[in-house]
Amino acid sequence: MDFQNLILGFLVGTGLIVAIGPQNVFVIEQGLKKQFTFLVCLICSICDVVLISVGLYLFSYFDSYFSPTIELVLNLLLIIFLAHFIWNKIRESYHGVSFDLTQKGDTRKRTLQKTLGFSLLNPHVYSDTVFFIGNISKNLEFDEKLFFGMGASMSSIIFFFTTGYLSRVFSEYLSNEKIMKKIDLIIILIMSFLVLGIVYKAIMN
Repeated sequence: MDFQNLILGFLVGTGLIVAIGPQNVFVIEQGLKKQFTFLVCLICSICDVVLISVGLYLFSYFDSYFSPTIELVLNLLLIIFLAHFIWNKIRESYHGVSFDLTQKGDTRKRTLQKTLGFSLLNPHVYSDTVFFIGNISKNLEFDEKLFFGMGASMSSIIFFFTTGYLSRVFSEYLSNEKIMKKIDLIIILIMSFLVLGIVYKAIMN
């Protein structure tokens, strides 16, 4: 039974995390740039593990206090954060910095701040980890929740490190400046569409 809960948690976690989101795009970008890849993957994994644990054991408490107002505030913060990120990317491209692997890039502290922003400002992170996983596991016994959470956490850890380091591998074949600029443009477009999606959902709700 414990093994079944482990596999179930892994499958649920994998199904939730594979969707394209700003956090995943950021991990790919850092991998391609070969800048603090381990730190970014580690922070993203830790955030997911902590939130999954909250969902498993404190779901009923947080479910009562996570109001639409709080979700709206988080959405607004995420929009501002992503807009700032997109603006910086456009400005870098305009000044010829773009997606240049030879650039030193952000400091460790700045990268840490960005990673935490992408990991914790997105309401969908909480809906997936705390509320969805919490709701699925609410009827499980304590030890069953433990294995379910281990499976879900393993899926996040494997996904982030695989995504980050696969991007590093592919960066070897994408070192051409023109290709990097196109990748930079794709990232700007993806982030812009994500912002529009968040705005649309906030308006519709």
